[in-house]
Amino acid sequence: QVQLVESGGALVQPGSSLTLSCVVSKGALDYYTMAWFRQAPGKEREGLGHISNTGGNTDYADSVKGRFTMSRDFAKDTVYLRMDSLKSEDTAVYYCAAGGYGSRYSNVKHFAYWGQGTQVTVSS
Repeated sequence: QVQLVESGGALVQPGSSLTLSCVVSKGALDYYTMAWFRQAPGKEREGLGHISNTGGNTDYADSVKGRFTMSRDFAKDTVYLRMDSLKSEDTAVYYCAAGGYGSRYSNVKHFAYWGQGTQVTVSS
């Protein structure tokens, strides 16, 4: 069982930056690919990107590529999502998730463990 706890959600203005954190069970980053998803009201859950447990390779959805960056800190058992140039359409609940080797953000079914989510609202 992997525990995940997100934090960092906030109300921000368009064009701002924000970094979300996801603290995971100790050691989990060594064994699980980590991903970030979001879900806006009335919409399906959208995969944003993942970072593999082996090599730390990252991949991002076109909708956030160049604006969002994932990173991790093994010492803190934490995965981050830095979001730049935020837009109103980025408003959603953001989730981190853990999946096995080869998991990809484009397939939500790859991820068995989920956090509770953190709200990000982009509005002037």
